[in-house]
Amino acid sequence: MSARKIAEWHAAGLIDAATRDRLLAHEAAHARPLLIWAVWGIGALAIGLGLISLIAANWEAIPPALRLGIHLALIAVLIGLLLAREARLAARSPWAAEALVFVIAALGLTFFGLLGQAYQSAAPLWQPLGLWLALFAPLMLLMGRGWPVALALVGGLAWCAWDYAGAALSPDEPGAALRLWVGLATAAPLLLAPLAAALRARSARSTFWRRLEQLALAYGVAGASLACAVASAGELGREEMRGTAIQLLASGVIALIAGGAVAALRPGTSGRMAGAIIAGAGLAAALAAFANGHTVPAAALFMALWAGIAAAALAVPWRGVFQLAVGVIAARLIILSFELAADLLTSGLGLILAGLMVLGIAWLAVRVSQRLAPAAGDEP
Repeated sequence: MSARKIAEWHAAGLIDAATRDRLLAHEAAHARPLLIWAVWGIGALAIGLGLISLIAANWEAIPPALRLGIHLALIAVLIGLLLAREARLAARSPWAAEALVFVIAALGLTFFGLLGQAYQSAAPLWQPLGLWLALFAPLMLLMGRGWPVALALVGGLAWCAWDYAGAALSPDEPGAALRLWVGLATAAPLLLAPLAAALRARSARSTFWRRLEQLALAYGVAGASLACAVASAGELGREEMRGTAIQLLASGVIALIAGGAVAALRPGTSGRMAGAIIAGAGLAAALAAFANGHTVPAAALFMALWAGIAAAALAVPWRGVFQLAVGVIAARLIILSFELAADLLTSGLGLILAGLMVLGIAWLAVRVSQRLAPAAGDEP
């Protein structure tokens, strides 16, 4: 907060002189010398890049066993430091503890990459990712405190699941049982949502569990939205319709279960709405397979999903989520107008009408955002 802004508040009569002086004193005592920090950061970055350059220049001369041993020893030292000092470090700076957990997880992931490079392993990517999750996910769940670790956990699980799906579906004609299993596997990140909902109010690390639940919810919504968009373009493939439907139905069932569990484990309007969004995403994903190649029904399904998200945001309220939902619906309507113009309204008059529709949708989105957007509330 700048001294100029505080002076403006005092001049406008918003704060009295005593409050102004206290604010100025507080800001002076807690001022951050950003320029000095930047200099320190540049110096540290230069040293780090220099060390990396020295290692890279002599990389081939370092025996693989020595590379792996140093890497493993560094992980062990950092884990020991975390276990010995985690409580004290978190009390002083939660972000420092979070950064340490994230660095350990990142070093663990790069260790498997280094292992594959050293011994020329040709294993599919999901196998080392799965082993990394088995070894480091417990550490992230037990000691994570914010966005970075939560994102690494959800992202790593999603990456592993989708790489496994690509490898499992490589046969020319995968059977229904295999597609069912793949659908269940790709929905695995959604199961983090009920776990986070159960621990969110019972843990001192509530911020971490809230972020984990938010990311699982976002994964479900993004997956359902993508399924509707692909179905609108007819890219699911009519010959593969039945197999795709089985896969999406399996994912939808997991989402429905996860959404119901979130609503049950986190009572209150916020928990019920978060659970409803996850369940709605599962239902939309399951129905998307049956709308393949039908532009308007697939677009309507997409907009119904986001209309439900907007309604949930109004109930809580989540102002940012509501505005995002309104914007997404408006964007999908605009895209739909161009899709229909390309297919049906090929005349100049049709293009003019499509342009007017775009302008009308944009105006309506702004009006809805201004009149119906809720006041700022808690995050989901």
